[in-house]
Amino acid sequence: MGEVVQMHFTTPDYVIFALLLVASTCIGLFYALSGGRQRTTQEFLLADRSMSCLPVSLSLLATFQSAVAILGAPSEIYTYGTQYWFLGVSYFLGLLIPAHIFIPVFYRLRLTSAYEYLELRFNKTVRIMGTVTFIFQMVIYMGVVLYAPALALNAVTGFDLWGAVLAMGLVCTLYTTLGGLKAVIWTDVFQTIVMFAGQLAVIVVGAHQAGGMGEVWRKAMNGSRIASLDLNPDPTERHTFWTLGVGGVFLMLALYGVNQAQVQRYLSSRTEREAIMSCYVVFPCQQVVLCLGCLMGLVMFARYGEDSPLDKGYVKTNDQMVLYFVMDVFKDLPGLPGLFVACLFSGALSTISSAFNSLATVTMEDLIKPYCPGMTEAKATLLSKGLALAYGLVCLAMAYIASLMGSVLQAAFSIFGMVGGPLLGLFCLGMFFPWANSIGAIVGLVAGLVMAFWIGIGNFISRMAVPTPLPPFINATAMPVPGNMTTAVMTTIMDSITSKPKPRGLQALYSLSYLWYSAHNSTTVVIVGLIVSLLTGPSKEKYLTPGTVYPVLGNLLFFLPERYREKLCCVREINFFETQLLRIRCISVNLLSNDLNHRLDLVVCYASSALRKLDLS
Repeated sequence: MGEVVQMHFTTPDYVIFALLLVASTCIGLFYALSGGRQRTTQEFLLADRSMSCLPVSLSLLATFQSAVAILGAPSEIYTYGTQYWFLGVSYFLGLLIPAHIFIPVFYRLRLTSAYEYLELRFNKTVRIMGTVTFIFQMVIYMGVVLYAPALALNAVTGFDLWGAVLAMGLVCTLYTTLGGLKAVIWTDVFQTIVMFAGQLAVIVVGAHQAGGMGEVWRKAMNGSRIASLDLNPDPTERHTFWTLGVGGVFLMLALYGVNQAQVQRYLSSRTEREAIMSCYVVFPCQQVVLCLGCLMGLVMFARYGEDSPLDKGYVKTNDQMVLYFVMDVFKDLPGLPGLFVACLFSGALSTISSAFNSLATVTMEDLIKPYCPGMTEAKATLLSKGLALAYGLVCLAMAYIASLMGSVLQAAFSIFGMVGGPLLGLFCLGMFFPWANSIGAIVGLVAGLVMAFWIGIGNFISRMAVPTPLPPFINATAMPVPGNMTTAVMTTIMDSITSKPKPRGLQALYSLSYLWYSAHNSTTVVIVGLIVSLLTGPSKEKYLTPGTVYPVLGNLLFFLPERYREKLCCVREINFFETQLLRIRCISVNLLSNDLNHRLDLVVCYASSALRKLDLS
């Protein structure tokens, strides 16, 4: 094993990297000094609901296509092969369902925080529990996103670790606090362009040095890195078609359906149609980003083959391999390493700034405003900016904990599966099951979180207690296939050599693939919530706030007579009078105090119930 190899930035690299930070800060200053100058909470938190489709969609893309994807995806492909590419199958339903179910419900209710929905559908306790769960999730995730690229940069180039962490954290905090959501969205657009440019530069130069894309593909085929369709239904297998294509749908729903960072972007759109279109625009962009990550991994393999920098001891972890590869490819091209590092840090900046803004929003709207109904608009805006600043400092503190989480890609997805899954289940329980009540929602969320941490912590402990004697990719991925043997035969032989006992009992639960976390935990919330709701007295449709239930079951059970579907699934359309009541409620959000809004919700609910009894339609 060799010593860790460090390469160094040239002056052009530092200049390009510094320009990224300066440009991001300038965008924040521009929106702090122009327009409404961030003097209202609507402008600071929701960009005055004035954003068009393209910047919203690019911001949606950038929010979670961060340094996690840029560092994690290529090293995943290099190590395990292209099976990870099948995650792209999940993007279709993972974006189509939010576009036509979640966005219309949230947008028509004119929410600021997604967790306002939980109070409208259930009660204030459920709303607060959802908010606190989201804050916990995003604070941990910020630590991963901030620390991972800084650690990789430090290990490969000797760039000061805490200097990089502080630079990112402080720049993010500055432009988010000054410029609000408009600055966050437009810096996301700028940073997305930088991300694409950095990744494309690496692929083009790397493929050229390897002899062209044809040669890259040939080497990848010979090295068994081009994975075939794996239809193994075993949920303990890390990556299969079902794990990625089906388990990934629930992960995407947790990310793009109910996560405040994304919901806030939908709500900042000028119209509901533009919010829906932003989801459609994200779909091809997501596929392009996924393909770029896969191609970079294949180009890495074409350059190093089986002798990875990790095996040679040039780097210490998988997540550092990508940056080592970039520095290696660009060693004779000054400025380009700086471009890729700017690309890497653009991903981190876009994600962290989105987190700051969404955390400030939910804390303000869900935890402070309801208890301070007399707060002036100026004071509320100032406090929102202070919250964004405070979360910036918390993020810096969380960076240290991130060093204990292992692989950045798996750590990030595990966090969203463990915490985002129960939140997804809570929203689905309220939106799709009209008979679910607040007691069922509370017990279901607690059960989902307990199950999530039981499996997540059990998985971590079991991996620490039982070290794997052979790397998991040794079967068909780490062995080149000889010319006189088919891939299928070689895979069978190697599987028999490295086969290990199938996990049973609790060990099988702990061995669940991290991509199934979201599906498993959200399903737990729904099942437990429905059982408890039925035992404690299900909610009656006439007492539900109009617009909070989407009749998905009614659409699925189309073959039943309408009277049965109405009883089971709340499929009756909202009539004209209820629509007007709902509009009054939506307008009041920006004009009245939270206490008066809560009372108006009750008026809407009872008036709606009275209208139904009168059968006015």
